[in-house]
Amino acid sequence: MLIIGLTGSIAMGKSATANMFRDLGIGVFDADAEVHKLYAKGGEAVPLIEAAFPGVTRDGAIDRTLLAGRVLGNPEGLRKLEAIVHPLVREREKRFMAEQAAAGARMVVLDIPLLFESGPGDRVDYVLVVSAPAEVQRERAMARPGMTAEKFEAILAKQMPDEEKRRRADFVVDTSQGFDHALEQVKEIVSKLEALPKRLAG
Repeated sequence: MLIIGLTGSIAMGKSATANMFRDLGIGVFDADAEVHKLYAKGGEAVPLIEAAFPGVTRDGAIDRTLLAGRVLGNPEGLRKLEAIVHPLVREREKRFMAEQAAAGARMVVLDIPLLFESGPGDRVDYVLVVSAPAEVQRERAMARPGMTAEKFEAILAKQMPDEEKRRRADFVVDTSQGFDHALEQVKEIVSKLEALPKRLAG
């Protein structure tokens, strides 16, 4: 089973690109969606995060704004949070992979925003980066509810520069010319991937 790592900086169109793979019948593991489930009422991470950061729970769920206020610009706090959340997400990722393998899938996509930053080497065969020019990225990001220039810059500071991601990628999807054009790129990449060997050992 070929494992594709899908990544890209904020507001590049990564989620839309992930949906294109789903529409082509390819299983996608969405790391962000799993984090949302972990933070929701009854989520496995809620009591663990509340214990580490008292006061960030509202109505039985993690209040992401309160939590962000505790970890943004606080490297030690961020490390503490990641030590709780990352293992739980990886557990779910392994379960997804096992289910896909059992179903006979030939290819899966791991949609992981900080794939390079968290070290993809032992997890994926090929990396696909979703990209767009900086001005398009900024315009899309600033149109999001609650986004501010300060918050946007703080998020960018945590992410590897787009230029470096593109350099490291096996494939790049450019979303700046609209999503119909991006879909054609995705279809072409899938065709190429189907002919490529696995890179991971075993």
